Amino acid sequence: MTTFEALGLKAELLQSVTDLGFVNPTPIQEQAIPVLLSGTTDFVGLAQTGTGKTAAFGLPLLHLINAADKFPQALIVCPTRELCLQITNDLLQFKKHLKGVNSEAVYGGASITMQIRNLRQGVQIVVATPGRLIDLIERKAIDLQKVKYVVLDEADEMLNMGFRDDIDFVLKNTINRESIWLFSATMPPEVRAISKNFMTTPKEITVGKKNSGNVNIDHQYFLAAAHHRYEALKRLIDFNPGMYGIIFTRTKADAQEISERLSKSGYDIEALHGDLTQQQRDKVMGRFRNKTLQLLIATDVAARGIDVDGITHVINYELPDDMEVYTHRSGRTARAGKSGICLSICHSRETFKIRQLEKMINATFHKLDIPSGKDVCRKQFFHFMDKLIETDISHGDYETYLPDLMQKFENVSKEEVLQRVAALEFDHFLKYYENAEDLNTRIDSRVKRTENGRDNSNGDSRERNFNRRDNGYTRLFVNLGTKDGFYKASFLQFILDESNLKKDVLGKIDMREMNTWVEVDKANASKMIKSIDGKRYNNRTVRMNEADGGFRRPGGDEGGRNDEGRRSEVGRKRNFAPRERRQF
Repeated sequence: MTTFEALGLKAELLQSVTDLGFVNPTPIQEQAIPVLLSGTTDFVGLAQTGTGKTAAFGLPLLHLINAADKFPQALIVCPTRELCLQITNDLLQFKKHLKGVNSEAVYGGASITMQIRNLRQGVQIVVATPGRLIDLIERKAIDLQKVKYVVLDEADEMLNMGFRDDIDFVLKNTINRESIWLFSATMPPEVRAISKNFMTTPKEITVGKKNSGNVNIDHQYFLAAAHHRYEALKRLIDFNPGMYGIIFTRTKADAQEISERLSKSGYDIEALHGDLTQQQRDKVMGRFRNKTLQLLIATDVAARGIDVDGITHVINYELPDDMEVYTHRSGRTARAGKSGICLSICHSRETFKIRQLEKMINATFHKLDIPSGKDVCRKQFFHFMDKLIETDISHGDYETYLPDLMQKFENVSKEEVLQRVAALEFDHFLKYYENAEDLNTRIDSRVKRTENGRDNSNGDSRERNFNRRDNGYTRLFVNLGTKDGFYKASFLQFILDESNLKKDVLGKIDMREMNTWVEVDKANASKMIKSIDGKRYNNRTVRMNEADGGFRRPGGDEGGRNDEGRRSEVGRKRNFAPRERRQF
């Protein structure tokens, strides 16, 4: 088995690795480090999160840096401030025995003045989020022309978040770079385009199969009706009493609401979403890392870059619309060779998504029943008894109190003591689940289905009504699309957050490059329009109106004009391309 000594790293770096307790490199480290030590080879590394990618590029960078040159020689770009700080902290550990090598994390939500001051003191490695990096470039606080090595970490995540233009700008202006090192969990076409446009015959290394999931994750899913989703979540948490996990929701409103409901029920949980300040985010993450919190509930955007050891479970409150997002969610568990469980609460119409995910990540998903109330009580009971037996009593002066305890329980049998302990601990569980209903959705075997899993029976189904004129939804047009950096899940989160509506009010979404059509139930369509029409996004005005009734602003004037002084596409054109059949 290969050791770090065999990879060719400096003695100072090997000492740091030894201090950290590492002897053998992970597969991505073993294959990447010898290639990157040359410093002149463009590189693409595909590996899941938690496989040691930071050391795979961090150690070679520190090996190549010239400590005598007090200017940025390496630039590491990553999607979130959490990941930015994590990489910087790892570099601090790796360079413990190197003299004169400095790194700086630059990210939004912190003082840019302080970051500029630190950069001017002489920094060789800059770890940056795209937005703050562009701010520093515009202020001429960083000189890209002296950067030799550019690392794009979690490249697929940055592109999903709409940073394509920022990445292109950085790569076009690092004209004297010697190499680009791109690391990603998946290889969508957008990531492949970066490789094609900016790299020269890159060396590509894949650990595991492309776009595959971590083999140490047990993927499980549960079928429940939409109105049972919260209760199913609560029951799954109760059935796994030792859980230390992250719950993913689509919107920050869902994250906040579920967090508040679970907190009132006595669970140690907090929400992480975009409305929190950086100080609040740091406080929540600090509590979660210290395991003061048992559960963290977060949106995909807020949770990107979270790297916490020991997470046992990831729960998808709803499956993501973008299948590749599932890979990143599930990758929060089973890190560093450990095992983990990813649970998904699904609607019966989403079984075809499960089949797609199985093919995409090359893993089997296990369908399990949502536990009954009795199952939950039994699991909690035995978990408590195991804790009771394993409790360490060697460090307390308990013998002092034994005579009083013996006297107190003189006329109480051992069996009755145990019964009283159990009653004290489990009375609330027993009462709560006394008449618990079955939350499982049972699929009738007589229902006929197509190969992709969609329902073809004669029952009530939104999919079968999609092409009907009146299906209970109003079709709205909005002048935002993929060119604005949106993908389906992020667009969904945007319109729900802006309108403060629930996902249940939405029907189909048809997203194009320049614009999007979205179905909203008729009772909430006007609220959606009033909340979004006229808002500013990326320095332009957002327009939303009814797609099937001509262009009408909320004020009532028809045939209005958009920012460019021309009629909206919807006002000019009444016939649309055939709508694709889409499923959330």
